[in-house]
Amino acid sequence: MSVYKLDARRLLCPMPVIRTQNKIKTLKAGDTLEVICTDPGVLQDIPAWCRINGHKFLSHETVDEEIILKIEVGED
Repeated sequence: MSVYKLDARRLLCPMPVIRTQNKIKTLKAGDTLEVICTDPGVLQDIPAWCRINGHKFLSHETVDEEIILKIEVGED
């Protein structure tokens, strides 16, 4: 299980979700993806996307106006 990062700063909805989806397609189940965003809409959009697509939303934190979301990749 590996940890990967995705820079989605300065992107507006729906681009952070689309970039997250595209990155997760390249990862394996159990991997963790950290998504760094500046659009506060991701706090609702990405957890909802995870529920719908079988991934586990682990956490989020805000550091200096950047939102860092952690996702565990689920099975295909």
